[in-house]
Amino acid sequence: MKKIGIGIIGTGFMGTSHALAYRAAGGIFSGEVAPELISVADVDRAAAEKAYHRFGFRRYTDDWQALINDPEVDVVSITTPNKFHLEQALAAIKAGKHVHCEKPIAPNSEDAKLMTEAAEAKGVITQVGFNYLKNPLIKLAKEMIEGGELGEIVSFRGIHAEDFMGSPHTPWSWRLDPKGGAGAIADLGSHIIAMARYLLGPIVGLNADLETVIKERPVALGASELRKVEVDDIARLTVEFARGCKGNIEANWVATGRKMQLGFEIYGTLGGLHFTQERFNELNLYRSEGNGGHHGFQKIEAGPEHLPYGAFCPAPGHQLGFNDLKTIEMAEFLRAVGNNQASGPDFREAWEIQKIIDATLVSSKEKRWVTL
Repeated sequence: MKKIGIGIIGTGFMGTSHALAYRAAGGIFSGEVAPELISVADVDRAAAEKAYHRFGFRRYTDDWQALINDPEVDVVSITTPNKFHLEQALAAIKAGKHVHCEKPIAPNSEDAKLMTEAAEAKGVITQVGFNYLKNPLIKLAKEMIEGGELGEIVSFRGIHAEDFMGSPHTPWSWRLDPKGGAGAIADLGSHIIAMARYLLGPIVGLNADLETVIKERPVALGASELRKVEVDDIARLTVEFARGCKGNIEANWVATGRKMQLGFEIYGTLGGLHFTQERFNELNLYRSEGNGGHHGFQKIEAGPEHLPYGAFCPAPGHQLGFNDLKTIEMAEFLRAVGNNQASGPDFREAWEIQKIIDATLVSSKEKRWVTL
């Protein structure tokens, strides 16, 4: 198999996750994908050097443009703050590189549109980091819904809640910079919106209420000087799907005690599903018929029959982890690059998600229903 040269821009949480995932994909899916870690870039040269040594990149740099122009780099992973995505993605596309970009794709749908159209015009493969969609049990849920096992879908309830911004002492950071887009609705909401679209299809209308709970934060850890917060901490949406049903979505990064509550409940005329990322090796199914008169949900545990779980472990119930989902995501992306055929979610899908995020800002500000 042709080797694919990897360049990663950024060495933080997601940059590290990308490096781990590319390395693991090459071993776990050996013979299917062949990534080679070529270069890593970070504005902090010491951080780039540390990643170079840790993961075995061939070189490192504090100049992301040099990474993009490296002739050995075929794929560029962008893991920087949102406000840098447009410039870096357009440069990579112009250089003919395939691009993986972390979510949200851009601060607004106008930038997302530019990125999408540039990539499609150049003919490069793109993907955006909605890694939770790569869970084998989420793919199973989609198959159940599309196969009619739940009957006609009548309701959706989704949430992505964490507490990493819950303390008023947590300082102002790039996540709160309005130049990077919205707050919780973009950072967390993009994931549950992506999940809703993946499972039930397009959202055609919404009514949103965005709330800033902590209105000022220290400019730095322990500082007495405060800076105004101009983005949302909590977003609450009522949404309508093109298929005809409605639902509710919440994004919340001040949810005290929650570390990773990405979850949904879907109800149909023949049954229901509920899921939470906090127990993401389990999918709970209820069938209203053929249950022998018993009540309650049946737990489905992830196992080798739910591809590609078996590539990681031959035994059911032993469970995948977060980085395994990222490895599946990167393996699918590399296959798409190798076959020159998109697998998604690509820039166009991320643009559609960003349109919904933008619509929530309009709806909340103008206190009205917005049609998409």
